[in-house]
Amino acid sequence: MPVVSVEQLAKSYEGTKAVKDVTFEVNEGEVFALLGPNGAGKTTIIEILEGFRKRDHGQVAVLGYDPADPATSRLLRERMGVVLQELAVEPFLSVRQALTRNAGYYPNPRSVDEVLGLVGLAEKADDRVKSLSGGQQRRLDLGLGIVGNPDLLFLDEPTTGFDPSARRGAWEVVRALTGGGTTVLLTTHYMDEAEALADRVAVINAGRIVAEGAPESLGGRDVGESTIRFRLPAGASAALPVAATVSNNDVCEIKTDEEIEVLAALTSWAIRENVEVVGLTVERLTLEDVYLQLTGFRSDSEASSTAIGHL
Repeated sequence: MPVVSVEQLAKSYEGTKAVKDVTFEVNEGEVFALLGPNGAGKTTIIEILEGFRKRDHGQVAVLGYDPADPATSRLLRERMGVVLQELAVEPFLSVRQALTRNAGYYPNPRSVDEVLGLVGLAEKADDRVKSLSGGQQRRLDLGLGIVGNPDLLFLDEPTTGFDPSARRGAWEVVRALTGGGTTVLLTTHYMDEAEALADRVAVINAGRIVAEGAPESLGGRDVGESTIRFRLPAGASAALPVAATVSNNDVCEIKTDEEIEVLAALTSWAIRENVEVVGLTVERLTLEDVYLQLTGFRSDSEASSTAIGHL
């Protein structure tokens, strides 16, 4: 049985469809990321799964329970952790007090000291919440979400406000949780975060899922044309075994959908002829590229051209 099962989910507000026939599943122990622009329907879906908002149509099961059923609401919440976008803790509590109180809501919580260490707040344990920086408050948010040792953890933009080091630390916490069997449903605007953490992603646009799959293959990223770039010593490009575009500073670029064969020919030639190949890279579409295409992003120049065409 999947940890989260959503089938033909729909929700409208005052006649406007915010979520339109959304279907997906989240399996035990995986990180599933919902990606989409603001207003795409992500928050509505998450709130329905958490039991904070009622659906109009469709079937939803979270840890085997219907989150809209008040009879099983407590059983569900004892197995579920939530990290919201904004901190909702009394400012005069200490960090330790806030975590201890939340731990008391669960039957088998983690040690508060363990959580303090995991989220990097051990030295702030006795400081009041109001004295924490924005990044430290987000760390506390994460601590509050995991202190109950949940089977399912909802992470809503968990690393907003984190510096790069803190973000990587948070990623390690998430990896440790999933390694222990916790299932994570993540929303984020950071494509590198989705790529680093998610086993699968679903891109939502205008209330519908427009693509779903592993980050490395979403939108056909793993197939199709790639770009190979490298720099050669002056004049060496004339003897290249494959066709390439060469710039004035001897940077070579090859576009191909057979990169393995091209790389084999290129490296064999470089070794045989003792030619130094500097800065060799192979690039495909990034997850961000695919995301922007799926959500209908247009550059300013494209938008201006369209607008001029309608004058």
